[in-house]
Amino acid sequence: KVKPQLEEKEGKKFDVFTAVEFKTQVVAGTNYFIKVHVGNDEFMHLRVFRSLPHENKPLSLHGYQSNKTKHDELAFF
Repeated sequence: KVKPQLEEKEGKKFDVFTAVEFKTQVVAGTNYFIKVHVGNDEFMHLRVFRSLPHENKPLSLHGYQSNKTKHDELAFF
């Protein structure tokens, strides 16, 4: 659900978009930190926010880091 948001921010399409690892952080909702393989040896780290259920809002991309590798540690940002 956040792939189109990232593609819009980056100004390009990703043929490969596979989550390989994630961590969560509970706030007033949940932050998901997700390592995503985007093709070749390229990875991105995404921060996706899911609001509380009663707010009924879609998942939203709150931040991302590009130029990551498979071995970069997925950390909160």
